[in-house]
Amino acid sequence: MHEATMRVDQQLALASKQLDQSVEIAQRIVTLRLARRVRQSEAAVRAGLSRATAQRIEKGDPGVAIGALLRYLDAIAPGITLLQLLSGNDPAIAALERRSRPQRVRDLSTSEMKALDF
Repeated sequence: MHEATMRVDQQLALASKQLDQSVEIAQRIVTLRLARRVRQSEAAVRAGLSRATAQRIEKGDPGVAIGALLRYLDAIAPGITLLQLLSGNDPAIAALERRSRPQRVRDLSTSEMKALDF
């Protein structure tokens, strides 16, 4: 095979730190998709991508074209930029985090226990 036509394995071409960044972007996209309650298959169709490409984006595959990633992001949250995603300022993400936080529950006082006693 000619060198110019050989496909570069992005996993091997990137440093560990760069691969970690790719995975972090993917995790933020998944979190945004879940927060916005958009199914992966629905986002893929809206973005004009195959489901396999959507899965690759969500796994942090560094070989996915940036244009495909940006279209997928726009399909999940129209108008949001990659910089906004990375800043984590989306209200849907904040709401998801609040919903997933464990709630502290205090013990009932003696008078509250008596009020509930049948």
